[in-house]
Amino acid sequence: MELVTPEELTQSASSELPRSSSEHQDLVKHTGGCHCGAVRFEVKASADLNLLHCNCSICTKKQIKGFIVPASQFRLLKGADNLTVYTFNTRAAKHTFCKTCGVQSFYTPRSNPDGYVVMAYCLDEGTVNSITVELFNGKDWEKSMEEHKTIKNLSK
Repeated sequence: MELVTPEELTQSASSELPRSSSEHQDLVKHTGGCHCGAVRFEVKASADLNLLHCNCSICTKKQIKGFIVPASQFRLLKGADNLTVYTFNTRAAKHTFCKTCGVQSFYTPRSNPDGYVVMAYCLDEGTVNSITVELFNGKDWEKSMEEHKTIKNLSK
């Protein structure tokens, strides 16, 4: 296990969300956070969420179902000092969670190190219209990444 400092995480998080442009007109501002409220964030994403449900070892044990956004569409509002990060294997994914309540409301995925996976269950109510879940075979990660033609572009 490798821990990453909150400062390292904050350095990679964008301080500003994109302004409205034709590229992002269909995006809404979602807010969310951990259970105890120590960690809060906002994210620009569609109101119709497409979640990935991965079957790799950590996603299975944590029941992770999230959507990927570019770092430019994510902003940590509070709680950088209350976050800790778990890494394993390739150490590419940064599994961020609240030190107080243990909830993982977002993390940096191995597939998209330039973005974040946001947990749909950590969003505040009122901004999600629909949710679609796509299964991803993370047990065979390398092969699945080759076959999935769009996953790497989700953080662009």
